[in-house]
Amino acid sequence: MAGVGLPGDRIRVAAAQIEAGQDVAENLAACLRVIDAAAGQRAQIVVLPEFCNHLSWYASRAQAHERATRPGDEFLTAIAERARRHGIWIKINVTHAHPDGTTGGTNLLFDPAGEVAGTCDKQTLMGAENDFLEPGATVGPVLETPLGRIGMYACMEGVINEVARGLALRGAQVLLNSLNSFALDEADLHIPVRAAENKVWVVAANKVGPLLPRDELPAIAQRLGVPPEWLHGAGESQIVAPDGTIVAKAPRTGEAVIVADIEPARADNKTRPDGTDIFASRRPELYGPIAAAPVGRQRPPGAPGLPVAVVRDIALISDAVAKGARLIVLPALTGVVTSGAERTADHHANGDGDPGVVTSGAERTADHHAISAALAGTGAHAVTVIGGEGVVIGEDGIVARQPRLHGGPGTAIVPVDLEWGRLAVIAGADALYPETFRLAALLDADVVAVPYEAQEDWELALGLPERAAENRLNLVVATPIGQPSAVLAMTPDFTLWTRWEGPFTGRISTPVRTDIPAGVPTGAAEVAPAQAANRLVSRNTDLVDGRPWRLVDALIR
Repeated sequence: MAGVGLPGDRIRVAAAQIEAGQDVAENLAACLRVIDAAAGQRAQIVVLPEFCNHLSWYASRAQAHERATRPGDEFLTAIAERARRHGIWIKINVTHAHPDGTTGGTNLLFDPAGEVAGTCDKQTLMGAENDFLEPGATVGPVLETPLGRIGMYACMEGVINEVARGLALRGAQVLLNSLNSFALDEADLHIPVRAAENKVWVVAANKVGPLLPRDELPAIAQRLGVPPEWLHGAGESQIVAPDGTIVAKAPRTGEAVIVADIEPARADNKTRPDGTDIFASRRPELYGPIAAAPVGRQRPPGAPGLPVAVVRDIALISDAVAKGARLIVLPALTGVVTSGAERTADHHANGDGDPGVVTSGAERTADHHAISAALAGTGAHAVTVIGGEGVVIGEDGIVARQPRLHGGPGTAIVPVDLEWGRLAVIAGADALYPETFRLAALLDADVVAVPYEAQEDWELALGLPERAAENRLNLVVATPIGQPSAVLAMTPDFTLWTRWEGPFTGRISTPVRTDIPAGVPTGAAEVAPAQAANRLVSRNTDLVDGRPWRLVDALIR
């Protein structure tokens, strides 16, 4: 592309966190201060937080429009002047008044000449933002710049996958995320996973200080049952590499600027260690339901609790059931597995790199008949992969089959209704794709069994926890014995603006994680099928139905 440096060129990026209140002049001064600091460290791009012109809290929609920025006003003019003065790119997010009388949560990217190179409005609004703003009606641009291909998004758009995914699919190498969040799981999960799952760079700037008016903060905190200090911006602005590595991170509190030298061209490599191109191997023709108009959850909630187990030795299924497990998930079975994890021809036929169930040195024939026998008289079910397809097994044999969707003949998620709720199976490489789990959520799955083998650290550390979090799905992840496995359960303390049952931890949508370490043949936990029915992260913000379904053409093309 014209103007872009040779592959391997590095650029310096910055993320700046500030406190922004209701005094627009003070907020502008803070913005200019951190822009100057970033320029002093020779940053070529600097990203500022969301709503850096004013708290996202207003008396009315009319007041939000009145206090919003406008082209040529003092706020935007000053930002443009700083871009010209320093010869840098500046990305901000503000409440912005549009000529049609609406107000958006608007991203603006200023170029080194002080001109607006691109804009877009936030597509998914969070809670009270719906009272003051209009969601974006078009996708954000992917901007070709001398520094690389740049996309922009903001806060809640990064708590679900579609916006960042769409930008990456349209070619963005560097994603700029402005946040206005008090949630600790932004930094722990939602920010870095968008880099890793799309193999792009993410530069994310969050707020610090109160996110609500200081004089109203104690009363609001009391209503929520949340200590007032938890309603401050969570900071921890960060710069994340395409493998999910955080290369720079700001403190939890206090104004700060972080910088890092990055190589945008690294984002053009979408291959997994086994050579799979995670974009080229997608199956957009299967993802159509993501673009369908929301209809709400159609099924009633499942059971309040469900004992589950990860079992990596068939001989231990009976023991897991005797201890109360109603759902057992095993790694892929490959027929005969010998001591030393010798791989069979079936492993290659499966194509998912899974060595199967490895026991403590004993040669074992692993098939569904043995599993059925272990389940006899219990009413429990087991899930594994046999011959490349997911299977749900009961005491009478296989009760459902899930053909592989990516690299296989499958055309849809095949849910299974059991006495405790709805089960989906997402096995092997299918678990790499955010779209697969979204399809399961749209089918009202409560629990997803995931027989899987990871190839990169982010897949178990970030990818599968995010699939649970962004869809409100309980996950039971069974890997080969040489890798850690995990159970990821939904918590009842989730919806904001309602009183929490337990102490507020600052983590809103992170699942409760039970790890089964590598080398440990079995592990038990409890998941909460009923909690999958609660998708409201805040008032008027549904994690599943709130996806920007009209704007996902890049995902389904």
